[in-house]
Amino acid sequence: MKWRSLDESGLAADARSLREQFAERKELVAKYVPAEIQAIHARVIAELQQQRIAEGALAPGAKAPAFELTDHNGKLLSSIELLTKGRLVICFFRGRWCPFCVGQLEAMNRLVSEIEEVGASLIAISPQTVQQSFFMADQHQLQFPLLSDVGNDVARQFGLVYRVPDFQQAVYRRAFVNLPLANGDESWELPIPATYIIERDSTVLYASSNPDYTERPEPGEILTAVKRP
Repeated sequence: MKWRSLDESGLAADARSLREQFAERKELVAKYVPAEIQAIHARVIAELQQQRIAEGALAPGAKAPAFELTDHNGKLLSSIELLTKGRLVICFFRGRWCPFCVGQLEAMNRLVSEIEEVGASLIAISPQTVQQSFFMADQHQLQFPLLSDVGNDVARQFGLVYRVPDFQQAVYRRAFVNLPLANGDESWELPIPATYIIERDSTVLYASSNPDYTERPEPGEILTAVKRP
């Protein structure tokens, strides 16, 4: 369950947009992943889009739920406490096994200091266990907390959770993506990727959710939104 990062591959990804980085990942998928497997993943995305799952996610103007989750170092973090310091940026991601999640978090990692300079905080939330989050933070040198939402309780409150269908579970098992091990439960549930900016009074200022895990907002867009008065 190790995805080789762009930094490890020796590519100078810093100056490239996330769209450009993801285009490279998509090219690698198209080149090395069998067409029938690609079709299965595309089918799941299409079905989630048809179900309009993103329309049920929290939208700007809604109140975000309060939560407490354990980070990759075993520390309990409270959203209420974080919001006393300033705005909160939250990235919901699937897990360390997902190359597009890795790419997004590496890109966001480069903006940590700028986010903190305006008094805001950045966190990322996934259903993976604390141990898996520790491995991810260590491997990719992430400088912000990765919170473990085992059971997807918080993601469910944000309206992001779906169950991986049986036909896709079989693909993941063959690719050694062991979600029951990675997530510590047998639910086979994941959040659709989403990024939020929460105001200090818990109001959602910005929301981006997409069942297509190969599409994420540009970090620069998030930084601009978090700086907005």
